[in-house]
Amino acid sequence: MILRNPLKWLFYVCLLIVILLVGYKVYLNVFTEDYAGIHTDQVERIEQLVAPGQPFSFAVVGNINNSVGVFEERMIPLLNDAGVDFMVSAGNAVSGGGEDKYRALHGTLSHLEMPYLLTFGAHEYEDFGSFRFYDHYGPHFFSVIAGDARLIFLDSTGKTPWQWQMRWLDDLLSQGTSRARLVFIGHPPFKPASSLPFDRDEDYLSPPEFREALLDMADRHQIDRVFSANLSAFAETGRGNTGYIATGGAGGLVLNDDTSFYHYVRVDVDADGQVSHTLQRVEVGQDPILKRLESLWFFIYSLFYTGYLNFLLIVAVFIAVTIKLYGAIFVGKDYYPDYDLDPAPWLGKPLRVAMFTNNYLPFIGGVPISIDRLRRGLEQLGDALLIVAPRYRGEPHGETGVLRVPSLLAMGEKREFRLANIFLARIRKQVRRFRPDVIHLHHPIWLGSLGLFMARRLGIPAIYTYHTRLEHYAHFVPLPGMLFRNLISHALIRRFANKCDGVIVPTYSTEEYLRMIGVKAPTYVQPTGIEYQRFQEVDPAEVSDLRKRLGLGREKIFISVSRLSNEKNIDFMIEAISALRRETRVPFRFLMIGDGHQRDRLQGKIEQLDLAGHVTLVGAVPPEAMATWYKLGDAFLFASKSETQGMVILEAMAAGLPVVAVRSSGIEDVVRHGVNGFKTPEKQDQWRACVRQLLEDDDLRAELATQALAFAEDFSVERFADDVRHIYATTLALVDKKRKRRRSGT
Repeated sequence: MILRNPLKWLFYVCLLIVILLVGYKVYLNVFTEDYAGIHTDQVERIEQLVAPGQPFSFAVVGNINNSVGVFEERMIPLLNDAGVDFMVSAGNAVSGGGEDKYRALHGTLSHLEMPYLLTFGAHEYEDFGSFRFYDHYGPHFFSVIAGDARLIFLDSTGKTPWQWQMRWLDDLLSQGTSRARLVFIGHPPFKPASSLPFDRDEDYLSPPEFREALLDMADRHQIDRVFSANLSAFAETGRGNTGYIATGGAGGLVLNDDTSFYHYVRVDVDADGQVSHTLQRVEVGQDPILKRLESLWFFIYSLFYTGYLNFLLIVAVFIAVTIKLYGAIFVGKDYYPDYDLDPAPWLGKPLRVAMFTNNYLPFIGGVPISIDRLRRGLEQLGDALLIVAPRYRGEPHGETGVLRVPSLLAMGEKREFRLANIFLARIRKQVRRFRPDVIHLHHPIWLGSLGLFMARRLGIPAIYTYHTRLEHYAHFVPLPGMLFRNLISHALIRRFANKCDGVIVPTYSTEEYLRMIGVKAPTYVQPTGIEYQRFQEVDPAEVSDLRKRLGLGREKIFISVSRLSNEKNIDFMIEAISALRRETRVPFRFLMIGDGHQRDRLQGKIEQLDLAGHVTLVGAVPPEAMATWYKLGDAFLFASKSETQGMVILEAMAAGLPVVAVRSSGIEDVVRHGVNGFKTPEKQDQWRACVRQLLEDDDLRAELATQALAFAEDFSVERFADDVRHIYATTLALVDKKRKRRRSGT
């Protein structure tokens, strides 16, 4: 089988490698068996191997740096065969103090067939590694007896005060009777005579007082050898009877030349306590022809302190980045839509459409009302509809064309948000039995995700309508608000929309938002339809009766329709109304239509501001009665910034109401400032000034009302359904064209 788009497959393979290797890192940190106090066991083993009065030998290594390729695979077998009794690290056994580095080192040292001891060096200390060293191995400075020799380990990182260590060392050596005295300290006291690659001043023992105190201690107490690491080479310096040896070639950064090479130091202590040492060079990568190339290879290899796992991780990341860059730079892209499509075959026959939504009637909201209108419009055109939606109390009995799904969880004070049980097998069975031509998704999560899955399984197109600005619903999500608002919500929309075959948006500003966050799927701007004609057929007698029931007189009436929820910005309007009543003598009432979990709190605020005579929370109104309620008003007020279109604004205009709204993506393309209403920034003084204009200027209000009515006439349900049907047919034509191209291999 020939793979289509091999670069895409290679990218996912690289991504899989990265995931597996990161998973391995997590495994090292979380799931591997814990270990503590390793030095205690190692000292006991050394005491069993090395008896007083007997000669012994050990190996000193420096700068292991978690090297798998050199230390684990090359040097450990040599050490196991070298005939030494134990091994000592002079520092930098790990490449960093992270937990994964310590656990990887523990795995590496498990291949040794001898006990070992570690010096607390610079790398062991960094990245908060001091407490890990203490937990896993033991104190940062300590002393061990091996036969007739005393091995002393000091801390040169600054973690332990050097004055305290020198006092301890003086007391220890003043009272001791050991014949041989050996000190291990991570930082070398001396700089070598010849310059070394990559060494820095901070690689050497400091402060100067610490260095002088150690040198004085070595002279007074006849210390035989001082071993250290931290350099990328072997160097030795003599002072008095003490030899100072720096060793740094156990796996870290070396150049494989005459100065910087892989090695370890063998130390022999005879029965009389005489100490001798020999350099053991390890021939790694010394092919005479490819020596220079191999030097560069090992330089890069050691620079990243890799073993094979870290190296593969780095390579996989870079390959993945390279492939993405290649796709972004060199692969041609056509950003224009495909105009060579013929939707006629699908427009000429009835379509079968399955819709998936997380809320639907009798739940009152913009999305359920929009879906219901589209459903009725499509059915009038002869199409068959199946709506997959949650089950609610009070839903119509005997309704057809709706598959109700029981809820796993109901949220909100009135349990208005339902988490449907998407795991029911009967949902998939009934959708298959319905045999849809297209699946229309109204939410990017939960039932929407199930709908997308069904579209892929059935091999039919998925259309997504972007109804809701998710970032304004962060207060409903059990995640940090800023994280969801600024990152997760946009990523979720982008990922879901790009998996669909087409995306419907209500306004051009919303389309621009989707392009900005990276949505590349074909996008269609299609405003939601309104039942324009119904607003023209309202019986004036019904409006008069409603005014009487509400006790309304000759005052001006402001209307707003919204769910009583945080994202609808209702507090903004209440506070503005409170200020407006003190600025005008024209009597007015503000009717807030809608219900929600914030109702009790908002009612308390109204009473606290003494607005009961000006603001009324009407509660929920049946959709079929809304036209009559709109006709009560003189103007429509709105402050929500979470809308993608603001369907209630178009309804208000269809009722002949000019609008005052806060600028947002859903408002920008609907409200024409000074034509059918006003739109302002979210500033109460500006918003309130526009409301006051409509309240006090009857001629202006009448002019804007006439123009609002004319504007709304272009948004009928009939036109909406017909336009969406064309989107379905165009998408079906596009999918069919792509399918034919795949079959032909072009």
